[in-house]
Amino acid sequence: MIYNSDFYDFFSRKINDFIDLKLVEQIKQYPVPKHVAIIMDGNRRFAESLGLDPKTGHLFGRDKIEEVLEWCFELKIKNLTVYAFSTENFQRSTEEVKTLMDLCKKELEKASEDSRIHKNKVRIRVIGHLETLPKDISEAAKHLMEKTKHYDKYSFNIALAYGGREEILHAIQKIAKDVKEDKLKIEEIKEQIISKYLYTNGIPDPDIILRTSGEERISNFLLWQLAYSELYFSDVYWPAFQKRDFHESYYNSSTKTKKIR
Repeated sequence: MIYNSDFYDFFSRKINDFIDLKLVEQIKQYPVPKHVAIIMDGNRRFAESLGLDPKTGHLFGRDKIEEVLEWCFELKIKNLTVYAFSTENFQRSTEEVKTLMDLCKKELEKASEDSRIHKNKVRIRVIGHLETLPKDISEAAKHLMEKTKHYDKYSFNIALAYGGREEILHAIQKIAKDVKEDKLKIEEIKEQIISKYLYTNGIPDPDIILRTSGEERISNFLLWQLAYSELYFSDVYWPAFQKRDFHESYYNSSTKTKKIR
């Protein structure tokens, strides 16, 4: 009976608060990552585990993005990138793609007026092959980017209709075009030049790439940029991802002595 008592609930919360506080204290001993990138996986499986429909899982996942952005503000993590919709996601059912597109449109329009975005001077970039998106969504994305382009305190990057191979391919095509038009010499093509032709131009490479749901793969995400990133895989579904999970991913990655290369 003690496990169902108010005293047990109160005591458990106090213990969890203490653990979270100690974890934050440990985190602060290490340099703050400049850039955290997240593969948000597990919305559908989270919903299924609760007997809910996939759309509800995506709604819970949407709300989690707002929480994580707040955690980045607290820790002064300047750059956050989330993998919202891949080029491969277009292969899902028509109904699910429509649900995701409708959700994207609403959130892009909402972010444009979000006081937290403007208060914290968050520049928002939507990175990906935007030409493949419905016109109303690509226009909402462009409007949001234009509205926040002068902010420079934080950077929030939404990978939408994004594929890492496609990003590199498009960069190669643009480089080839500039070489053909004598805007660029072949001998000038270095790593830094290639980076300037990517969707992420001007954004530092991620220090940590985090994936939720237990899957241990990259799924065509930031293939060029992850060369020296720490990879952290959490077995928690994205909608169930908690602040402690986020802190642990940061702490565990910070305490590693050797980077994945």
